[in-house]
Amino acid sequence: MDAYDGGSDARHRPDGPAGPGVPAESGGPAESGGPAEPYLPTEPRAGVAALSLRYRIGVALALAVVAVAVCVHVGMMFLHVAPPNTVTREHGKAVDDWIYPEFEQNWKLFAPNPLQQNISIQVRAEIRDGEGGTVTTGWYDLSAEDGRAIDGNLLPSHTQQNELRRAWDFYLATHDSENRPVGLRGSLSESYLRRIVVLRLGRDDAVRAATGGVGAIERVQVRSRTSNVPPPKWSREKVSTTPAYRELPWWPVPEAETGGGVR
Repeated sequence: MDAYDGGSDARHRPDGPAGPGVPAESGGPAESGGPAEPYLPTEPRAGVAALSLRYRIGVALALAVVAVAVCVHVGMMFLHVAPPNTVTREHGKAVDDWIYPEFEQNWKLFAPNPLQQNISIQVRAEIRDGEGGTVTTGWYDLSAEDGRAIDGNLLPSHTQQNELRRAWDFYLATHDSENRPVGLRGSLSESYLRRIVVLRLGRDDAVRAATGGVGAIERVQVRSRTSNVPPPKWSREKVSTTPAYRELPWWPVPEAETGGGVR
């Protein structure tokens, strides 16, 4: 009779962990012997992993293209500064097309040739004053002005560092020792250098300094002052420190350039 004291409830009363004849649920407290662990949600993905498959493929392709472009650029730069070799003889034009003019390097790998001279570019002008007369200015040392602008400047501009120097190198490469043009770019180098010095004279207010008022630049003359860098004190090398000058002929300044140079 004791087995039926609970009536019909006796069949559902637990007897042990899960009652008689009832298996315990997998992973429940009966198996672990303790309370169930709380549910921890997974953290959301971040960065590229959060993108869909299509966008992740796009990012991977973009990175691959950038990596290839960087490798090609580094390779072209290496070939440009490297000594002449089989690759540059075969594909020199392709290398030059990639490098010039934005990535030009003024040095060579394995055989650096540092400058051993100080070269200053100077200019003077003939200015027509308001009374019809002509006044010749003194020499303006444009390289010294650039040097003062660069000295102590943590972020000097490309113009301050290279514009005047590269214009002078361009002129020397297209003219002989008698200042006669060699090749088709001779007149281009002259006009390029002339425009730079006229603009610099306008920036220095050369017209007002020479005439005390209004005027116009009629002609300009450019010259270079070259002096050897003195050797160190411990060296026995003897070099001349006397500067050498190279004067170019007077160049007439077109009226359009005169207006741009004196503003």
